[in-house]
Amino acid sequence: MASVTPKIRSRKEGAAVALSEADKRLLDEMQGSFPIEPRPYAAVARSLGLAEEHVLAEVRRLLDERIIRQVTPIYDTRAFGYGSMLVAAKVDPEHPWRPAKIVNSHPGVSHNYLRNHDFNMWFTIAVEEDSKLGLQGTLDLLQELTGAESIRQLPTLKLFKIRMDLKMSGSTQDLAQAVVAEEPIDLAKQPYDEFDREVVRATQGDLPVVPEPYAAAAARLGITQDALVEHLQSMRDRGLLRRVAAILFHRRAGFSANGMGVWKVPEERMAELGPRMAAYRGISHCYERPTYQDWPYSVFTMAHGRSKEECDAILDAISAETGITERATLYSSTEFKKVRLLYFTDDFRDWEREHAGL
Repeated sequence: MASVTPKIRSRKEGAAVALSEADKRLLDEMQGSFPIEPRPYAAVARSLGLAEEHVLAEVRRLLDERIIRQVTPIYDTRAFGYGSMLVAAKVDPEHPWRPAKIVNSHPGVSHNYLRNHDFNMWFTIAVEEDSKLGLQGTLDLLQELTGAESIRQLPTLKLFKIRMDLKMSGSTQDLAQAVVAEEPIDLAKQPYDEFDREVVRATQGDLPVVPEPYAAAAARLGITQDALVEHLQSMRDRGLLRRVAAILFHRRAGFSANGMGVWKVPEERMAELGPRMAAYRGISHCYERPTYQDWPYSVFTMAHGRSKEECDAILDAISAETGITERATLYSSTEFKKVRLLYFTDDFRDWEREHAGL
């Protein structure tokens, strides 16, 4: 099969929408500091020195203009016992949409991109703990259905950072600056009960942009809003809920490029360098993953910038600071799918029944 390199979008503006400084401050607040409390928009308004109704109106406008994708709880896949991993596949470079549609049909696929590499389709997939196919069986079936020449499994060995929080204010220098390094994140399943599952079902997806966004979910659960908020705070403390936040259409918000920087990091320096690489503002995800004979890169860092050049600057700063020079950067040319997973639904079993007869 001939190797075809997809055209890389290196756009300084792309589909970006012009945003005011007030918009940028609001988006920073909604991504990073949206509180879990009965009236979160009032808290955001106090922080910005604005009226609650004004903040609500502006968030609704940014949703209508497709700058904000959704405001939603972000639950932790691994904490609920789901098996998950990053997968790289070699699919027909001339006709990638056919296999992409097959991969996208799986309810556990949250992200799927075409990237500039022989392994040209990169997707994340999760399966439920009681999946009849399991993760391996699901990947085997997807390879068969898509006709992928090869599939490389890249599970997370160590998680140093996962926080899609695009800082709207600041320069390239700010994005290429390290902040405080964090300890690796626990990947183990956490204890949870049936009521936790009910809370997830009631709150996942789009939260209504109203003064009391948890009121309707609390009514469905038959509890008070204060009780639901307290339970969500408990789920956050137990590692089941990462945060509640606004998720952006990153290209529309001005971040038109994302580069997956992959690094050859010596094993003996992993504990030192992983947290340091994760600490950069322009890095949203940082993982240790397995290596292969033809794939020596053990650390994956996802850089986001307003241009390809800005992503390169972030990764160059990491290289200069750590001394690690053996790296490759894979840029996405097409976004096939980007959604938040919905947990504890019938979708996973329905997919296995339809595609595997289970």
